[in-house]
Amino acid sequence: MKIAIGNDHAAVDMKNEISEYLKEKGYEVINYGTDTNESCHYPIYGEKVGVAVTSGEADLGILICGTGVGISLAANKVEGVRAVVCSEPYTARLSRQHNNTNILAFGARVIGIEMAKMIVDEWLGAEFMGGKHATRVEMMMDIEKRKIHG
Repeated sequence: MKIAIGNDHAAVDMKNEISEYLKEKGYEVINYGTDTNESCHYPIYGEKVGVAVTSGEADLGILICGTGVGISLAANKVEGVRAVVCSEPYTARLSRQHNNTNILAFGARVIGIEMAKMIVDEWLGAEFMGGKHATRVEMMMDIEKRKIHG
């Protein structure tokens, strides 16, 4: 399985640690993030990972910035992305089971590396349950396709 990983300047160290952790588990990791601590713009990396996932270049994506929020918001602007920000494993697992999320995000300034690993494990270990949840995911994707404006 190929996992696209992206990050901004706040998350270089955590990105590197999570990348190595994933490789040790047998995943192929494609780096779309920055490798320097110089201030940069997280939307660039959220979009890159979003496009990689929706184009099929990667199977799933992981995004890391200071909080996980900004980078996930950017990724969610890419049609077909269902990115979730998680600070604990339970939400990560349920986001895959119920919402079929395809990108996981978290914050390097919010959680430590061991919690990040637990979140990643729960998210990658969960499978979409389908059924009533498939109907709800289809409903969400229909909203996106209609491009509703306020």
